[in-house]
Amino acid sequence: MTDIILLDGGMGQELVHRAGDRPTPLWSTQVMIDHPGLVAQVHADYRDAGATVHTTNTYAILHDRLEGTGMEDQFAALYAAALKEAAGVGVLAGAIGPIGASYRPDLMPAHDVAVAIYTEIAQLLAPKVDLIICETVASVAHARAVLEAAAATGKPVWLALTVDDTDGTKLRSGEPVADVFAVAGAASAILANCSSPEAIDAAMDVLATCGKPFGGYANGFTKISDGFLGDKPTVDALIARKDLGPDAYAGFAMGWIAKGATIVGGCCEVGPAHIAKLAEEIRAAGHHIVAP
Repeated sequence: MTDIILLDGGMGQELVHRAGDRPTPLWSTQVMIDHPGLVAQVHADYRDAGATVHTTNTYAILHDRLEGTGMEDQFAALYAAALKEAAGVGVLAGAIGPIGASYRPDLMPAHDVAVAIYTEIAQLLAPKVDLIICETVASVAHARAVLEAAAATGKPVWLALTVDDTDGTKLRSGEPVADVFAVAGAASAILANCSSPEAIDAAMDVLATCGKPFGGYANGFTKISDGFLGDKPTVDALIARKDLGPDAYAGFAMGWIAKGATIVGGCCEVGPAHIAKLAEEIRAAGHHIVAP
């Protein structure tokens, strides 16, 4: 019998499905302007599904994402809006996404530049969240910079690594996942995220040796397409899997728990129904779902 922290599922894709709008490079950020209250509704649905940690809708709020959108001067206001939508839902994990684009470690700026960018974000999040979650970290350099910035707030920091979909023992940069451990001293937990569940299964074997609490939350895409790896990508360049319903996803996540994972949840294309089924399976296995 183990205490399991249950994360929520994906926010951006869930918002796209509910809003019915064509995705833009701003992803879920635009939804807060066009459909106020929808983010709060998604948060509430994950809470009702059994999630004990709720990730703020701040992943894509970076200055570089706002360039050319007419919203460049709304950076702090967008953080305030996302934090307001999450208020009162439970334990909050303030999300920090990658600079430039997801899955693009080649876009990481110099260390000092990256630390300054992440520090501004971490300082906006820290007063309103219980922990900071650095998501879709694709390289060792990315891990080092974002941890330096987030740890300076004094909040617990979770590091979530995105791994190669064909070899989950490697980061998207091609570096071994284990190479992150040398720079991850400030992390309270190390996770694998936004990769296929099969790849995350392989990553669990590596993370089990990190000496910290570990876990994973996978996406439900067939693959990360070439179209998504260009400039200003939109999520309509990605295709959802047809074989990853709630039962199948819960099966993967229970496998991670069997390997020692104590933090599980879902990423893109994993919705409230998936989290509800996972909560059911966790309890059926005799584990306790807890908050951090």
